[in-house]
Amino acid sequence: MTVIGWFQIILYCAIVVALVKPLGWYMTRVFNGEATFLSPVLRPVERGLYWISGVDEKREQHWLTYTVSMLLFHVGGFLIIYGLMRLQALLPFNPAGQSAVAQDLSFNTAISFITNTNWQNYGGESTLSYLVQMLGLTHQNFLSAATGIALAVALIRGFSRSSMRTIGNFWVDVTRCTLYVLLPICIVYTLFLVWQGMPQTLGDYVEATTLEGAKQTIAVGPVASQVAIKMLGTNGGGFFNANAAHPFENPTALSNFVQMISIFALGAALTNVFGRMVGNERQGWAILAVMGVLFLAGVAVTYWAEANGTSTLASLGLTGGNMEGKEVRFGIVASSLFAVITTAASCGAVNAMHDSFTALGGMIPLINMQLGEIIVGGVGAGLYGMLLFVVLAIFVAGLMVGRTPEYVGKKIEAREVKMAMLAILVLPLMYLGWTAVAVVLPSAVASMANAGPHGFTEVLYAFTSATGNNGSAFGGLTGNTFFYNLTLASSMFVGRFFMIVPAMALAGSLASKKSIPPSAGTLPTTGGLFVGLVVGVILIIGGLTFFPALALGPIVEHLAMNASTLF
Repeated sequence: MTVIGWFQIILYCAIVVALVKPLGWYMTRVFNGEATFLSPVLRPVERGLYWISGVDEKREQHWLTYTVSMLLFHVGGFLIIYGLMRLQALLPFNPAGQSAVAQDLSFNTAISFITNTNWQNYGGESTLSYLVQMLGLTHQNFLSAATGIALAVALIRGFSRSSMRTIGNFWVDVTRCTLYVLLPICIVYTLFLVWQGMPQTLGDYVEATTLEGAKQTIAVGPVASQVAIKMLGTNGGGFFNANAAHPFENPTALSNFVQMISIFALGAALTNVFGRMVGNERQGWAILAVMGVLFLAGVAVTYWAEANGTSTLASLGLTGGNMEGKEVRFGIVASSLFAVITTAASCGAVNAMHDSFTALGGMIPLINMQLGEIIVGGVGAGLYGMLLFVVLAIFVAGLMVGRTPEYVGKKIEAREVKMAMLAILVLPLMYLGWTAVAVVLPSAVASMANAGPHGFTEVLYAFTSATGNNGSAFGGLTGNTFFYNLTLASSMFVGRFFMIVPAMALAGSLASKKSIPPSAGTLPTTGGLFVGLVVGVILIIGGLTFFPALALGPIVEHLAMNASTLF
């Protein structure tokens, strides 16, 4: 580890924190329906969209109606992506002549993109046409991100409202998020990426002649516009198979740094939205502090592990850290930081191959995902996931002092705790359950490129990533099989929607409660004690649910790779 490496990490954190208040202020105004500097241009467009779709923006929805609207919205998104992939060979903007995508792969991909997972069992440049990349994937990158933010805002309204039966209007929230937040930022972001050297074209693939005289086909396409929302919306699905390690998806060190900032920007700012809407910005800073503690701990371990390498590498004369699977353009610190960021958020984009990380360096991305992707997390999803843990932490605090737990003026009772536990416990059920099946089923075992602890970790990582709606992978696993296409799709679906429904039920329950003023027995929820309590509850629940399985693969592998220094 070096001073300049830690300087990059500190600079990154400082910029993200600096963006929290202005973005939080802006998004609060957007979701409260207040005027912004973009309103003169976008307000007529917003009204036109409501008129075309028959939406009454002043009519709010009960939590159940809000949730059903969201689910039906995603049914439509699934059908669009699946249909585009199956009909790809007949559709325009297909310069490489890509054929129709297989049924099981189309099913997996459609579920993947409507759930904001963006798991890819294919190489984008060799499988999908420009039209499918734009109209199918990029389109859903916007809408799945907008959905996550809308759901987080709905849960915030549950905490901030008193004696109300409604939590907002799903159609209005998604429209405002897309129109006022995602699109304007992505337009500017796309132009920046083009300036950095990223392709944005509908022209044919480029034929080039190498120095040896061989012919090479270089894939191009509308890349920058997809990468902008892939990062800002924490989607992560790459235009190219190599994702953010590809020079056309991540041309320079500056583009790499800005992409890392964009992954965290909106998710971190939503904590400020929470604080503003509940009337106490310090509440938002306390939640961000919880996220920050867990994030910095993960960065420190990963950077240390990758910078030190292993005794096996040292015995081969490969000193100076572990550079296997990393881009020389980015080096160890930027690769380690990117890996922690992309798995702390449910982004899944990668600028280095996690399969080539050291055992302990690769364990941190697993921990990030198995915590429920609440360390900033996916846009919206990270906040409502964190608030579920906050509810449990407040409940634990209430048990310790013998009082009814309260949070931001709302009593936390049995119904709220049950909903929070239901949402959290469904995650380990999926990735541990499917991993157990995959490591004993012969057809699934055949997809493992490595035996032993590393092969086990490949499988566990895949189902963890899918269930956590992350989308990154340990590259050694061959996922494009009938078994993995279906099981990973089921993990993505359950990980997204079986967590959302209890969270929305929680929002409805809280919104209907009366707000109560704090008393002498109310636990302060803006200080270090509260931050420590929430961190502790997160780690304890993690330890009870998944750490035993998590530790088995990476720790055994770490011991094997460092055997010469241990024995």
